[in-house]
Amino acid sequence: MAKRVLIAMSGGIDSTVSALLLKEQGYDLVGVTFRTFDSIKESCIAKEKGCCSIESIMEAKHNAEKMGFEHHIVDFRDTFRRHVIENFVDEYAHGRTPNPCVLCNSHIKWGALLDAAREYGCEKIATGHYARIAEHGGHRYLRTAADTHKDQTYFLWMLTEANLERTLFPLGNLTKDEVRRIAAEHGYDALVKKPESQEVCFIPDNDYRGFLAKEGVHPEPGDYIDAAGKVVGKHQGCPFYTIGQRKGLGVALGYPAFVTDIDTGTNRISLGHHDDLLTDIVRVRDLRIRDLQWLTDSPQVAARIRYRSQATPASLTMDAENKTATLQFDSPVWAPTPGQSVVLYKDNLVVGGGIIERK
Repeated sequence: MAKRVLIAMSGGIDSTVSALLLKEQGYDLVGVTFRTFDSIKESCIAKEKGCCSIESIMEAKHNAEKMGFEHHIVDFRDTFRRHVIENFVDEYAHGRTPNPCVLCNSHIKWGALLDAAREYGCEKIATGHYARIAEHGGHRYLRTAADTHKDQTYFLWMLTEANLERTLFPLGNLTKDEVRRIAAEHGYDALVKKPESQEVCFIPDNDYRGFLAKEGVHPEPGDYIDAAGKVVGKHQGCPFYTIGQRKGLGVALGYPAFVTDIDTGTNRISLGHHDDLLTDIVRVRDLRIRDLQWLTDSPQVAARIRYRSQATPASLTMDAENKTATLQFDSPVWAPTPGQSVVLYKDNLVVGGGIIERK
């Protein structure tokens, strides 16, 4: 058993209970909380929500000290901006919808954090994610969490086998209710009552358009068009919209209208009906596969096109270089969104993933 473990602490209930469990199992813990953006500049010090606010950082430090292990605050802002924020801005600027949590996990939590683990003499890292690790055919895989409603493997699909070899997920076999009970039993009632953050951590007010404008994204207004190509209104700029969006369109067509396509080349956004977004074909780029032979021999997978979607049976066809692929779903999926991740499962194991490409 690796005795010295670096645990990522956000100040929330999941990472705190993870630390409690590891302490009970005899691990020597070192806590770390990282600054990923300037919360003072973003005026969110007083907010309860947000895993990277000054309040949350101080709460994480207090919890580590209460449990009797050392805690460090590490400044990852430059790395976070380079790998996560700049990608976020660039993807929206090109009419795609990024998933910053996926990149943060890959580059920060299992990039810079692993580097910090070496610095503090820790063989492994631990986080409060709801996920498990399993072996199959000589390979190590992510496995879905026991609590299927909290399972976070969708956000972790970019992790490599080498990453998993150095990782512990203490909450993988627990439900959220069990985590709340453990926290209460150890006197952390305030964490049990604390609301969970649903926003992107570096946009605490959830104002994407305002954030993009601050980052220098000032797009030109353009035309809304219908399925026949007829101009039906004006939009405020392609980066301010996403596939499947219904609210905030600022146009009335006499029926519930949804964004069905974003074309930054022509600066036009297509609107249509809900069912216009149903498709059984999804194209994937930046494909990553854990065991190529397994998928070559048995290309049937279950695929999730967004975090809250159900995994839907599909057949995977890869190109000759295994960099892109086409998913043929057994039944239509709704609004696959360019820039979002598609995650591939077999027997509750994450076998690969990629980024949804525009049709």
